[in-house]
Amino acid sequence: MHSPRTLSLFLITLFLLTGCGDRRILERTGFIQSTSHDLEADGKIKYGITMPLSNTDIKTNSKFLKTDADSAKEARIILARKTNLLLVSGQLRTALFGLSLSKRDIWEHMDTLIRDPTISDQVKIVVINGDAADMLAKNFPESPRTGKYIDRLIEKEAKGQTIPETTLYSFTRDYYDDGIDPVAPVLKDIGESIIVDGIGLFQGGRYVDKIEPKDSLVFAFLRGNFKHGELSLDLSKSDIGSKSVMLSSLNSSRSVDVAGKGGEQRSVQIDVKVKASVLEYIGKLRLSDDKDREALERAMSDQLTQRGNELLQFLQAKKTDSLGIGAHVRNSMPYAQWKALAWQDEYPRLTIKCKIRIKIKDYGFRR
Repeated sequence: MHSPRTLSLFLITLFLLTGCGDRRILERTGFIQSTSHDLEADGKIKYGITMPLSNTDIKTNSKFLKTDADSAKEARIILARKTNLLLVSGQLRTALFGLSLSKRDIWEHMDTLIRDPTISDQVKIVVINGDAADMLAKNFPESPRTGKYIDRLIEKEAKGQTIPETTLYSFTRDYYDDGIDPVAPVLKDIGESIIVDGIGLFQGGRYVDKIEPKDSLVFAFLRGNFKHGELSLDLSKSDIGSKSVMLSSLNSSRSVDVAGKGGEQRSVQIDVKVKASVLEYIGKLRLSDDKDREALERAMSDQLTQRGNELLQFLQAKKTDSLGIGAHVRNSMPYAQWKALAWQDEYPRLTIKCKIRIKIKDYGFRR
């Protein structure tokens, strides 16, 4: 008979040997961190991936591969034959979709990501104004790895509320919600750097247009509550003798009121209250004077309200409910009545207005 000590050593050795069979050596593993999807002229998908490299013998610290295929899964099989690395998706951070594919429909490619259990639902979804593979393959002076550069750019801009940080989870949630349409940030290659080029608007999984960067904070006001961010307003056309004002430490709250029930004509009123600090002011008003400060608040409120109503008309003309107006209308009526309502037809005809009010909470010292 074997002694207890001998048996214990045997079991420990067996356990260690079993673990060795499942080890993945870092240098032999390709951790996909970014993917790109573009529509080719022949209808195929140009699929690209980037991976960081840990091999110190190689000067570059990342590798880019691309191929044409009918689907992302087929492309993955082809790419696996192009490298000696074992491709894994558990470290995927960003999925880029070129404008050509976005205008057709990106949902079937999103669905592929959703069905992969190794991919996190926090993967960032980004629209590229141009060719996504070309951007991902390019080396920018600001960052040694383009995928990481894009990931950090999106995170930084999302904190400032200039763009929404759209993830696989949030895009999917809004895609299946019948009271809101998805949005995604738009990036563009401008030579030596990448710039935020607006907010992409979708009908389901199809890109229809974008919000220009200058209106991104107005869009954020209308879409929900937020903190932080900066806003610059040109007041040269106002009648208060001011040129411009820069606001910081923005803090907004939004309320949505739906009027009209049954067969009545419905209307929606969006009220936004914004508190802000004056970071810079160029003009003749004395902000320490209550009347002058209130005059500045009215001028800013009037301008933002006008821009907000123009933005609402733009969204209705594009038939994209990116603000989630449908969710508020749905909550104002019985669900059976909502299901009988053809919201896609009703939405463009709806009367939607907004009122944005700015309140200065501090303005620094000014004589």
